[in-house]
Amino acid sequence: MTAEDTTDEAHRAIEAVFRIESARLIAGLTRVVRDVGLAEELSQDALVAALERWPETGVPDNPGAWLMATARNRAIDLLRRQERLARKVETLGRDAEREPGPSEAAFDRVLDRAGIEDDLLRLVFLACHPVLSTQARVALTLRLVGGLRTDEIARAFLTSEATVQQRIVRAKKRLAEAGVPFEVPARAEWGERLSSVLEVIYLVFNEGYAATAGDDWMRPALCEDALRLGRMAAGLLPEEPEVHGLVALMEIQASRSAARTGPKGEPVLLLEQNRSRWDRLLIRRGLAALARAEELGGTVGPYALQAAIAACHARARTAQETDWPRIAVLYGALAQVAPSPVVELNRAVAVGMAFGAEQGLAVVDGLAAEPALAGYHLLPSVRGDLLARLGRAAEAREEFLRAAALTRNTREQALLEERAAEQGEDGRA
Repeated sequence: MTAEDTTDEAHRAIEAVFRIESARLIAGLTRVVRDVGLAEELSQDALVAALERWPETGVPDNPGAWLMATARNRAIDLLRRQERLARKVETLGRDAEREPGPSEAAFDRVLDRAGIEDDLLRLVFLACHPVLSTQARVALTLRLVGGLRTDEIARAFLTSEATVQQRIVRAKKRLAEAGVPFEVPARAEWGERLSSVLEVIYLVFNEGYAATAGDDWMRPALCEDALRLGRMAAGLLPEEPEVHGLVALMEIQASRSAARTGPKGEPVLLLEQNRSRWDRLLIRRGLAALARAEELGGTVGPYALQAAIAACHARARTAQETDWPRIAVLYGALAQVAPSPVVELNRAVAVGMAFGAEQGLAVVDGLAAEPALAGYHLLPSVRGDLLARLGRAAEAREEFLRAAALTRNTREQALLEERAAEQGEDGRA
């Protein structure tokens, strides 16, 4: 292997490690410096240090710990220059001189962890502070906690990258100006942040469940992080039905993960999945969480409704046994409490399955002029499927090709092009 190959391999490893560790790194550093923008800068400094050293020394056995130690040492240098933290820095400095990197316990003793023990969840609550708009809260948390790029967040929001970037920059500036502390809000204040917290967790899960871009159909690590955060939130807020509704939704959806990809990593659509590969433990956990949400009176919450839809699929032993009329009704209820073009598009699928493709197509065609769906690849994809079922092969082929051109996930693009080819070059399926 040449030196250039070694460097490239190290850079790929660094990129992968940083993608995994960045959220924990930023969360831990925010606990130290109490400034989320500065914490992100320090994490980037650690990344630069890794890019400089790892190609020569090799990737450490514990790369996450190396990055954290490097970033924390830089944080200590910064704190030493701040007179108001002199006494704390003296303690941290003595520890740093004795060890290659300050211990977790040293930081915990000096920096009071408060109530939520997991830094990632604390970071979510910080980024979802009421001083920020709802859109800014979600964008910032997806960036910091989910580790998503601005283009990925833009896809989740159905907006432009420039808009998302502006939201993130302004959000970090606003938190700094307001002097928002990195601490757990009082329990009485959790409710006002809860909707944003849940939205963020679910958006992170969705990016893992169906990646908006790249070569992988799924990104399981993001699903796992979102599930862990959701379960922790349910433990912290046991009387909040929508928390249990979200956990139920994610558990049931995650149960299909093994069946969602074929031998070569290609996507497998829901109706074509081998249901014996669905994780029955996750389904049971999801159904139990849904029952808890319903016990708490959360039957009409948006996450509980989506979980109820997922439960219809989970309870069906075969695709043919799916209760599509009930799913259509549930989507109708969801459209009432959380109206959005995407919900309406999903309702079109359910209507088409329950009452015929013609009725489903009528719903889809009603969304044709919806600005938010102008670049959304699933609109032509759904329309193509309905047209194919109606025998309108030429139109279906055109829609599948349009959808393939819009998606930035290479696996999904290949699937859509394959579906277009199935309609025949001359439009004859």
